[in-house]
Formats: sequence, structure tokens, C-alpha cells
Amino acid sequence: MNNLLLHTTTTFSNNVDIFYALASLIVISLFMRQVLVLIKQQWIETFSHSATLMILPVITYVITSVISGNIALSLGMVGALSIVRFRNPVKSPFELSIYFAAITMGITASVSLKWLAVLVFSLVLILFILLSLNFLSKKILSKPWFQTSFSEGNQLATLEVTSESELAQLLDSEYLISVISEQNMTSYVLASHDRRQLSKIYENLSSEQCITRKVLQK
Repeated sequence: MNNLLLHTTTTFSNNVDIFYALASLIVISLFMRQVLVLIKQQWIETFSHSATLMILPVITYVITSVISGNIALSLGMVGALSIVRFRNPVKSPFELSIYFAAITMGITASVSLKWLAVLVFSLVLILFILLSLNFLSKKILSKPWFQTSFSEGNQLATLEVTSESELAQLLDSEYLISVISEQNMTSYVLASHDRRQLSKIYENLSSEQCITRKVLQK
């Protein structure tokens, strides 16, 4: 009777731990999604990317829990997973790192929730430090610490301007990413996550007679 009671108690305790770990992974995944939205990673706002970020930790946690302590099953699982091929291209190293972090979250949760908390805290801290450096660089040096890149997987609004003479207001703009001068023509390319900022610049250029072409795209 005592053995049966002990077995029942142990089983219930294990089930509670599993439920707690899964609930923690889901909540943390939602939290990470909101952090990525705050730092303007627009690719995460789609359903497929958000679902992937939430599903990966749970799948990894279940796989790790199932194969733990069973060498034969572990080898079989490794062989089965080795035939899986992901054909969808990852648009940036950061996106790939986020998916790898999601997998690591699942593995960590199967070992210790304490290390899961340490992992998530470290990731958020790193992102906060990078954003702070970028903010201070803009305020102190009047230039962003990071360069805008089209390969980051974000949807950027762009403004392309071609002029017969140099435009100082574009050269000093924080959104400027490219300047090309050929003969008597100069081409400027500006990019931003906020289309409204480029729209203001577009309107301010209306009085410039030297502009031969200007295109605002999203």
C-alpha cells in the first residue's frame, strides 16, 4: 500500500513538473516574441515565425525528455532527425540564432528551469545592451551604432533620390545607407522601419529643383 502511494505521489509530482516546464516554455516564448517586436524585428510578427518560436522549445523539450536515459532510443532519434531538411531560407544570422535559442530553451527546460531563466535573462540583457549602445551613439556621436541592412529580414521602407547636385540634408540624414555619384548625377538611398519618417523627407524635397527622380517604396 505504501509503495503504491509512493508511486502515485511520484507520478503526480513528475506530471506537475512536466506541465510547469511546458507552461514556462510557452510563456517565455511569448515574452521573447514581444521583446523582438520591441526591437523592431518585424519578421517575428508573422504567424509562421511566431508559431515556430513557440513550437520549437516544446518539441525539443519533449524529444529530450523522451530520449533521456535511453541510449538506444537516443541513437535512433538522432538517425531519424538527421534525414530532416529545412528548405525554407533563413534571411539573417540573427533569425537563425533566435531559432537556435528556442531549441536550446527546450533542452535546458528538460534539465533545469533555473538554467532556462539564466538563458532567457542573458539573451534579453544582451539585446538591451546593444540597443543602449545604439541609442547612446545616436545621442553622443550623432550616428547610429549599427548600419541598416536589407539582409536582416525586416521590411524596410526605402527612398531613392537622384539629383543633379549635392543634397546636404540627405547626406546628414540618419537614414542614409548609400550614396553613388556618377558624372553630374548623385543617387541617394535612405531606409527606415518607419515609413512616415521617409515620407516627411520626401515632402521636404518637393521644393528642390535639382532632383530628377525620387521614389518612396515600402
